[in-house]
Amino acid sequence: MIERKFVAQKMKEFQIQEYITHNLENVGHSHTKMMKTPLGEKIIIYASRPGLIVGRKGQNIKQLTRTLKKKFDLENPQIEISEVENPNLDANIVAEKIVDALERFGSEKFKAIGHKIMTDVMRAGALGIEISVSGKVPSARAKSWRFYSGYLKKCGDIAVTDVRKADAQALLKTGVIGIKVKIMPPDIKLPDEIELVEHKEIIAEEIKETKEEIKIKKEKPKRERKKKNESERTAVNE
Repeated sequence: MIERKFVAQKMKEFQIQEYITHNLENVGHSHTKMMKTPLGEKIIIYASRPGLIVGRKGQNIKQLTRTLKKKFDLENPQIEISEVENPNLDANIVAEKIVDALERFGSEKFKAIGHKIMTDVMRAGALGIEISVSGKVPSARAKSWRFYSGYLKKCGDIAVTDVRKADAQALLKTGVIGIKVKIMPPDIKLPDEIELVEHKEIIAEEIKETKEEIKIKKEKPKRERKKKNESERTAVNE
């Protein structure tokens, strides 16, 4: 029963995220989290433009609260907007930027768009990025183009859990263009990274350890003699 509740909550969270993604356009939506609180459901929306979500005098967020309450049968939804610190390191926001640029300028300038976005992401501090654009670009025949820069893990646990991924679709006159974005963030810890410690620090630690060992060895006979004397005194008194 508990497992079913967790699955139902995750499914509802996914449906809310999909609804917000499709209805909130050009706000730099990254992802959405839902938490259960004593007062009701707390929905946290992470975006790069929180002002557009809130709207003038909070009209947009009030309308969104009413819609979520009615559509997903929520008791007391409380929406909180959190701003993304670095939008260029978020795969969902980067994919949304590419979609917006393609729908605005068309598929003829897709190479310039791809290289500009890739440069912005690498300047933000990313270790690597890969952008895949597939569809009728730029001709009537479907093709697949790839833009990449830096270092990007393609296999292993890091590629599954730590590399940020996003999929998006751009609706153009020629058809639907698929976009895939993979970003390797700068704070990732690679298993092959080795930290070299200076030789002086190692010697200092070894000297410290030997001094502590000598001190313990000197204090040990004193403690044993003290215990022996105390046992002899108790024997005499008896």
